[in-house]
Amino acid sequence: MHDQTETIDASITHQDLTTLKPKGDYYAAVDLGSNSFHLVVVHVVDGNVQIVSKVKQKVRLAAGLDELNNLDDLAMERGWQCLTTFADRLKNIPIENVKIVATATLRLAQNAHEFVVKAETILNSKLHIISGEEEAIEIYRGVAYTSTTTGNTLVIDIGGASTEVIIGRDMQPLHVHSFNMGCVTYMQQYFVDGHLTESNFLHAINMAKAEILPHSHAFKCFDWHQALGASGTPQAITDILIQQGIRDEIKLNYLHQLKAQCIAAAHIDKLNVEGLVESRRIIFPSGLAILIALFESLTINTMNIAGGALREGIIYGMLDNQPLTDRRTQTLNACISKYHIDKQQAIAVTQTAIALFKQIYQALTIPSFDGENMLYAASMLHEIGLHIEFKQQHLHGAYILQHIDLPGYTKLQKQCIAELVKYHRGDIQEEAFYDYPDEVRDNLLPLLKVLRLAVILNIKRTQDKAITNIAEIQIDGSELEPSWILRIKKSWLAENKLVATELANETWLMHKAKQTLTLVPF
Repeated sequence: MHDQTETIDASITHQDLTTLKPKGDYYAAVDLGSNSFHLVVVHVVDGNVQIVSKVKQKVRLAAGLDELNNLDDLAMERGWQCLTTFADRLKNIPIENVKIVATATLRLAQNAHEFVVKAETILNSKLHIISGEEEAIEIYRGVAYTSTTTGNTLVIDIGGASTEVIIGRDMQPLHVHSFNMGCVTYMQQYFVDGHLTESNFLHAINMAKAEILPHSHAFKCFDWHQALGASGTPQAITDILIQQGIRDEIKLNYLHQLKAQCIAAAHIDKLNVEGLVESRRIIFPSGLAILIALFESLTINTMNIAGGALREGIIYGMLDNQPLTDRRTQTLNACISKYHIDKQQAIAVTQTAIALFKQIYQALTIPSFDGENMLYAASMLHEIGLHIEFKQQHLHGAYILQHIDLPGYTKLQKQCIAELVKYHRGDIQEEAFYDYPDEVRDNLLPLLKVLRLAVILNIKRTQDKAITNIAEIQIDGSELEPSWILRIKKSWLAENKLVATELANETWLMHKAKQTLTLVPF
């Protein structure tokens, strides 16, 4: 044993160790928010941005503002202690790759200079106090790089002392405004001593509406296609809905249900909402009141969660001169590499699935969560479970997708992608998609049918480019009972006996699932 150890050690030379340098560069963003301080560190390799560290501390800086907008000593000390921790993490990152920003509370604080001088000494870096408009632009950049935006997009970020609302398209913010309202300041102003009453909620909502309404038309006139919530209160509400088994986007009726639960608790100390994390409990009612006011004032129907916000905007701002790949492409490529997915087979199945989808999408009502992109992701990742074993690969795949991050996709989209992978082969269980709202479930099933057919048509793994030209789907019958017809070239089917057998079996599996699929060779 001793000789073996010596042999191993001897094989490692001094040169080997000194050349083991990490590939790529590290960047860090620090966000001194009114409620929490955040640090995010990323590693950039070949245009791919990978988050390697996140630190968040509840500092509640805004709670230290007095009636003259001076920060008290206790709040500043909490902030400095937090920054001492951050400084340790930033030591090995080049100073030019670090950006530190402060937002609403330090914009308001009359004695902000006192805090900033010591903070810059602790961090050994310049601290930038950014305006509300600058903050909104950075938030939108973070959202645009980490989420897929469709047409005009409304973005909302409820902070501790301010709320940023942005309309943007693609990578460009079109209209921004920073509102003087936040979950920490509203908690102090309208829920005095922690009392949760109908009157307190009404007062907070009405005061928020008074802030919003003079600017509402400027946002409404853009006729946005989707609304995204960036972190904070929308994230907390999404977590609550998921924990309570509600697989849906944020809607106004859910917000009013949560308001009723808050009022039923009567006091913040007794607030116990399933899925609400303890760290957010104190400021949840005030953030909820602001979000209700935004939904009602801007006529928001549904909202999803964005993939990033201010910190990500700061990071991507530093990377503006670097070539960066699309966030969803990064995600799919990373999964393909990590889980050893056969990329050529994934592409073949995806091309078939998208070709079939384009034949039927006009017959479907695809909701705002974007069916084509979910089908694309599920097709590319449908074999992710093979990383574990073959027989139950679909179940393993669903489990993996439920428990990993999929940057660029909302939580609802991630759940749907996992469900499509779960049922892409084998029996379709009667309870499939049962816990989704009707409009989501009604569109997941057609996506699943398309995916299953694409997998079967490519089962021989030959990457036959002609497959997309040999089959077409028709949907007949009523909207409530659509009848699916797969027309397929007889000559091709005769040459592919395995596919013919699997398609015949698929018609039986669809029948068992109370669905229709008829094969019509031509």
